[in-house]
Amino acid sequence: MGDTTQEPHVELPGPAEFHDPLIRNEVKRASVWFGTALLIAGVIFLAQPLLLIIGGLVFAVLLDGGTRLLGRWLPIARGWRLLMVVLAAFGFLGWLFYFAGTTFAAQFEALRAVVEAQAGRVYSWAFDHGLVSEGSPDTLGQQVLGSVGRLTSAVGTALGAVTSAFLIIVIGIFIAVEPRLYDRGVAWLLPMRHRHRFYQIGDRVGFTLRRLLFGRIVGMVVEGLFTFIMLAYVGRLFGVDPIPMAALLGLLTGVLAFIPNIGAITSGVLMVAVGFSAGTSEGLWAIVVYFAVQNIDGYLILPYIARKTVDLAPAVVLAAQLIFGALFGFLGLLFADTILAALKVTLQEFAGQRAGGDDGSESAPLPEPASGASSA
Repeated sequence: MGDTTQEPHVELPGPAEFHDPLIRNEVKRASVWFGTALLIAGVIFLAQPLLLIIGGLVFAVLLDGGTRLLGRWLPIARGWRLLMVVLAAFGFLGWLFYFAGTTFAAQFEALRAVVEAQAGRVYSWAFDHGLVSEGSPDTLGQQVLGSVGRLTSAVGTALGAVTSAFLIIVIGIFIAVEPRLYDRGVAWLLPMRHRHRFYQIGDRVGFTLRRLLFGRIVGMVVEGLFTFIMLAYVGRLFGVDPIPMAALLGLLTGVLAFIPNIGAITSGVLMVAVGFSAGTSEGLWAIVVYFAVQNIDGYLILPYIARKTVDLAPAVVLAAQLIFGALFGFLGLLFADTILAALKVTLQEFAGQRAGGDDGSESAPLPEPASGASSA
């Protein structure tokens, strides 16, 4: 037999071993850029599921805010308060869809016909004054009301996307039921020295979004009811006949008020188009009502919300809506301002902690996260 003695195996450096500090630093930099590119690509290709998750978080904020509000008057367990809020929300949505389905089904088709007819009138006026030389009323309608048409079609698609709405609702309920579980799950991915800061930022973002969305709901209710009352009843005091489809216009104004800027423009275009379809005085009254609604929203509701939350410049919000809408479609447009508010609060918290000398390096004791932290 041969000699079975084996010499000790010596491990030699492979091609992945970098001992030169310069090469190590360059590899780290390249890894950061490569990871950033992968992150951007992932956001683009996974935009739809990410926005569904964001929608679930926004819905969780609404549920959490209602649960906290009930807690001021009902000293019962959080689970029971959350159940009351969920049942109230589903009851209202069920009534709304039933009422809209039985009352407004025919009016939606009439509204579309009115908007198309008004677009044809605008085209004729523009052609007579030499503003357009060729095309058709449909072409002009797409040019003048292009964004409105895309938005209304997107709204119709969103209302028909039962699966997406169901996923948003389910995600929101799961997060609202046990928000601390998801807080800890995300914090577990971070180093120990950064978890205290994560909880602080999460609490602040959750607080801001709760106030922002509460003010948004108040604005939707006020604008919808005010529009309906002004179009249906108040106009009679000035000799103006009730505007057709006043209830439908009030409902659309209230729903579209959830989308700042673009929602107001869309509801205004629809309101004025329906008003002029009934007559010149009705059209002028619709313009008056539109500006009255926007002044109430701009000078009463929005300043109050800004004092309680984060002040976002309207131009910045509009730019974010255009960018998110172009990149991610209707859901991006719908959640653009909430995403922007969360980013601004996060950056403000980072800036405040840096200015205060808190770099997060100390191992601070981990606080128990607030129940709304993960709702951010």
